[in-house]
Parts: sequence; C-alpha cells; structure tokens
Amino acid sequence: MNVHQISVFLENRAGQLAEIAAVLAENHVDLRAISIAETADYGVLRMIVEDAEKATAILRDHGYIFSMTPVTVIAVPDQPGALSLVLTLLAQAQIDIEYMYSLFTHMDGKAYMVFRISDEEKFIAKLAEHGVHAVSKEELGLK
Repeated sequence: MNVHQISVFLENRAGQLAEIAAVLAENHVDLRAISIAETADYGVLRMIVEDAEKATAILRDHGYIFSMTPVTVIAVPDQPGALSLVLTLLAQAQIDIEYMYSLFTHMDGKAYMVFRISDEEKFIAKLAEHGVHAVSKEELGLK
C-alpha cells in the first residue's frame, strides 16, 4: 500500500523552494502533498507527486539531492475527531509516528493523511480493526 514520498534536501535560503516549484511546474508535475522541515542550515522538502518517477528524473537532471521513501496514506472521515481517533489508536498500540502531514486531496467525504511510522504492518492492522484503511497510490490517482 506504500506511496512514494520524495524528500529533497535544500539549502536554507530564500527562493530555494520557489526554484523547485518552478522546475516541477515547467515540467507539468502535479504536487499532491508538501511538507517542509528545517534547521538553521538546511531544509527537507517532503512531497507526494502524481508521477514520482518523472519528478525524480527532473530533480536529478537539475542537480537536486533527494531520496525516495515509502509512506502510508490513510483515509479518514473529513470530520472533527477523526484524526484524534487514529492518533489514539496508534498511541494505544504503541506505534511511533516519525512524522505525518496531509494530502491536498479530499474525496467522498474523506481526508487523506500521510504517515511515516515505526511498524507499518501493525499500523495498518490496528486501523483496519476500526474501519480505517490504507489507500493505494492507484486510489489517489498516482503513477
């Protein structure tokens, strides 16, 4: 059920994010999610794109340093308390969240959350017990 996340390592300077966004836009790469983490010296841009292979080829051609990481995307009801339930289930099951962020996509009353967690198999099983399911890249319209 893994979706591929691209993590791009950036200098912490004005305009760096704009440059990457422009390169991707010029090459018709559709962003589905984006998250930025930073330190004083560098940043990490995490993103989900429609076509990860195309995006990584473009990034490589432009000299960016990046990695691909499998992440799990889940669908939760787009209503108050839905995320709280998921987080409570993870805490009860002692599953660590390395990081999380949301997709831009909302469909059929569902919101989509990206998780990088310590134990994917346990994560998916625990959520399935409560009617929350992992979403495939095909369901999200990703290549």
